[in-house]
Amino acid sequence: MWVRATVDGMADPELSEALMHASRALRRRTWSSLEDWDLSPHQARALRTVCGHDGARLSEVAAHLRIAPRSATEVVDSLEARGLVARQPDPDDRRAVLVVATDEGRTVHAAADELRGAAAEEFFSRLGASEREQLASLLRRLVD
Repeated sequence: MWVRATVDGMADPELSEALMHASRALRRRTWSSLEDWDLSPHQARALRTVCGHDGARLSEVAAHLRIAPRSATEVVDSLEARGLVARQPDPDDRRAVLVVATDEGRTVHAAADELRGAAAEEFFSRLGASEREQLASLLRRLVD
């Protein structure tokens, strides 16, 4: 195996390199699955955020995407131009606007999410169930 966990008690650079390669490989598979729906990764993630809430503020979309609010506005504008989301007043705050998924947006989200899941399933199929659980546990520990 070309990945060593430590070298003299320090993290091996090959370990981080392997993790980055794995992440890029999974990302490439996900991107290619989104091409069928003409969605960029940011658009797909924004649509997932909006569909996962009963309306989301632009600041929430930006936070989920880890991008600047101005950039989130551009992503939402592109989704709105395609009829996948709409803006509406926030019933709890007249000054705020919510982004909500349209019926078409929910349909596209469901289809894109299914393709994304299939790409992930194919990617992780080389691991057994216990290996997947262990990997998920380790990754959660790293990001928590």
